[in-house]
Amino acid sequence: MPYVFYDTETTDISTAFAQILQFAAIKTDDDLNEIDRFQIRCRLLPHVVPAPKALLVTKISPEMLTDPMLPTHYEAVREIRQKLMEWSPAVFIGYNSIAFDEELLRQAFFQTLHPAYLTNMNGNERSDVMRIAHATHLYQPNTISVPINEKEKQTFKLDQLAPINGYDHRRAHDAMADVEATIFVASLVKQRANGIWKDMRRFVKKSQVIDFVMKKPCFALSERYFSRMYSWLVTYCGRNPDYDSQLAVFDLNFDPDEYLSLSVEELIEVFPKSPKPIRVVVANRQPIMMPSEAAPDDTKGLAVPLEERNRRIEVIQNDRQFMGRVGEALSQRYDDKETSPYPEKQIYDSFTGWDDQRLIEAFHEERWEDRISLIERIQDPRLVEFANRLVFFERPDLLSDHVSIEMNDWLAERVLTEEHSVPWLSVPNALSKVETELETADQEGMEFLGKIKEFLSNRANELGC
Repeated sequence: MPYVFYDTETTDISTAFAQILQFAAIKTDDDLNEIDRFQIRCRLLPHVVPAPKALLVTKISPEMLTDPMLPTHYEAVREIRQKLMEWSPAVFIGYNSIAFDEELLRQAFFQTLHPAYLTNMNGNERSDVMRIAHATHLYQPNTISVPINEKEKQTFKLDQLAPINGYDHRRAHDAMADVEATIFVASLVKQRANGIWKDMRRFVKKSQVIDFVMKKPCFALSERYFSRMYSWLVTYCGRNPDYDSQLAVFDLNFDPDEYLSLSVEELIEVFPKSPKPIRVVVANRQPIMMPSEAAPDDTKGLAVPLEERNRRIEVIQNDRQFMGRVGEALSQRYDDKETSPYPEKQIYDSFTGWDDQRLIEAFHEERWEDRISLIERIQDPRLVEFANRLVFFERPDLLSDHVSIEMNDWLAERVLTEEHSVPWLSVPNALSKVETELETADQEGMEFLGKIKEFLSNRANELGC
């Protein structure tokens, strides 16, 4: 299956409220030879305020944000979607993409009335070179060089990892340059640690992960937290009945006898504990898993005598009722979570109904003049909100005076709010961040920040502040 390596440059790190400003992708064959490439930039959305630090890193100037020659965000997303569908089915892969770039891509699709899950539906799969690099460094040390940052800790940041391994990455934080650097790191692992590459490639498939977790009596699960890799010897102990990609595993460093009789409600309280006796494996997020005999020396479960470890595995595997309760606890653990008032944060609350799906498919094909009547038939309030925004951004002349006033009021409140508790960045808060960045900026940085400050101030003035 071919690969699609991709990267985004954005306005901020908040995946729900940031915006993609540049998208780049390279399609390769299974041996990572380039087949095709694609990139696009777009203008800033009216309701999005860019983080000064993000612009400093990407070197995206205020002039680029408003360049009338660039497509709108909606137009760019339409082109991105068309190209990715043309390249499908494929393995969609980036660097820290599962946690970041893919979430941004999903939001871009969701907020422009497209199906959000393009990268893992209709035969597509997803992978992450950062996770592969983590696994390589842990299970085949000295294969790749890992830099040390200013805090004297190892870092896997692409702009540092690629150069220390011999890649000229002077254009770091340009989306296409980052895609090329990602392919370099992937090729390095594939050449030097092909066994790790194949193991991690296997766990791109959800079915392979589920099969491994449920059939291996014991295996090593690894993850990186706070600049350190951790590994646990675990055994399968339950599955979410409502979300089959979510599996529970028991850390064999703990004695299961203390947990076997717990109720569903009590097990819910166990999940957030630290250290965690029960961990969650998400089958479609390419977990790092290896046979127990490959477990790193510092895996805590190794200190438990083999006979006792086997006993713990046996009592868990033989207690089907315990596994059932763990599965129910997985399903119910967020039942009391309040729904966010912001539609951007509601992306995972429910799937789009078939009737609404047909309407939003038609939405993109109709003339703008005819889309208003389609919006009135959409049932999902999230989609209604995004549809109205699209018309407001793309064809505000089509709105009635009443709706136009409402949308302009919403825009001003969104961009100009001085509340620090809102989950997006506003102009007043961004101006404050400019002052913070100026404290440590060099001459070039000060000049760039001056342009950002002027841009933000003008934005506020345009909206009547």
